[in-house]
Amino acid sequence: MAGNDLQGRRVLTVVTNYGVEQDELVVPVERLRDKGAHVDVAAVSEEPVQTLVGDKDPGRSVDPDTTIDAADTTSYDLLLVPGGALNADHLRMERTAVAAVRAFADSGRPVAAICHGPWALVEADVVRGKTLTSYPSLRTDIGNAGGQWADRAVVSDAGGWTLVTSRTPDDLDDFLREIGAALRA
Repeated sequence: MAGNDLQGRRVLTVVTNYGVEQDELVVPVERLRDKGAHVDVAAVSEEPVQTLVGDKDPGRSVDPDTTIDAADTTSYDLLLVPGGALNADHLRMERTAVAAVRAFADSGRPVAAICHGPWALVEADVVRGKTLTSYPSLRTDIGNAGGQWADRAVVSDAGGWTLVTSRTPDDLDDFLREIGAALRA
């Protein structure tokens, strides 16, 4: 992602207000904004988002731009679903977050999820026939939902709609490269 090559592209990031893995939220948001994309962080409520490091230590607090309920999903080019086990587990129980995942997939717009983030995709029933990766503990969930799990730093499946997935914060460079490609497509 060189220069401002994502100028005019819009990304919606959905999270709960507690438990998102810090680097899986902060790093993509900052890097995508640096490349010219407009990125909104939509949380369950308007309260600050408390991130965690390693699912246990307090991380940075992030002010959301909007709530998931208030976000107009039709005005975005890509949906980003960060992980963090607590965040992802609660996010998949949020009706509007699951509906957002389904809306992006149904409309053919790309979705990017990292670590435990694919739990929301499983809940939305959109992984059937897709190849994706995640934190290893989701392998069975993805398989049971009809997806094919792969142990790779990043997987980009463009069949029908583009799904970009990665395993952990260690894979962020590869993840962001594929998100950039999906946004430029």
